[in-house]
Amino acid sequence: MRKNKIFVACDTTKISKVNEIIKKTQNNKIKVGYKFGLEFLNSKNGRNFLSKLKNKITFIDLKLHDIPNTCVSTINAIKDLRANYLTIHISSGLDVLKACKKVSGKTKLTGVTVLTSLNNKSLKEIGFNKQLKKLVYHQAKLASKAKLDAIVCSPQEVKFVKQVFKKEIITPGIRISHKNDDQKRVLKPKQAYKNGSDWLVIGRPITRGNIKKNIQSLVDHLN
Repeated sequence: MRKNKIFVACDTTKISKVNEIIKKTQNNKIKVGYKFGLEFLNSKNGRNFLSKLKNKITFIDLKLHDIPNTCVSTINAIKDLRANYLTIHISSGLDVLKACKKVSGKTKLTGVTVLTSLNNKSLKEIGFNKQLKKLVYHQAKLASKAKLDAIVCSPQEVKFVKQVFKKEIITPGIRISHKNDDQKRVLKPKQAYKNGSDWLVIGRPITRGNIKKNIQSLVDHLN
């Protein structure tokens, strides 16, 4: 039987907390990787810690969004971290995506669609005219055209993203309880997997409070 897969979001600057998260999330019922974002990577000891982390699936969530030369140079600058996954905003444009795919090597270049903290109202405020679902669908097609390795989208959008993007789909916006925090487009883990997510990204519902108990609650929820 295929194991469910999750990335635990290590949203902290404390190395001791990251070590605790890694130690207490080891579980033979699910496959676990670790996501590190801007907060950790920009901390004093974060990059050094990642450069020495061995035998773990790592997801570097930089969400690159710049001109082609800058994004390519950034990917080359962090190759020593040997990340399994690296994020880039699909809205950077096709030229950027193609250029970055050329240099990403064994790292799976992962396109980010519309952030799960946004909704139709938010998009209108920014200046987008497309409805959210149509925009995500359009971006998924662009990711496929650029031959990206994976895509990040809300679990609510997986079903129609899968129509045009045939590789791995990673979904944040996962909530075990009814509390949404700053996320707007959310689902519970079981429903996200049912929709077709390959990886779930879960942070606070696991890392806040009793980590072992939270992981067990997730396992119980999925069984």
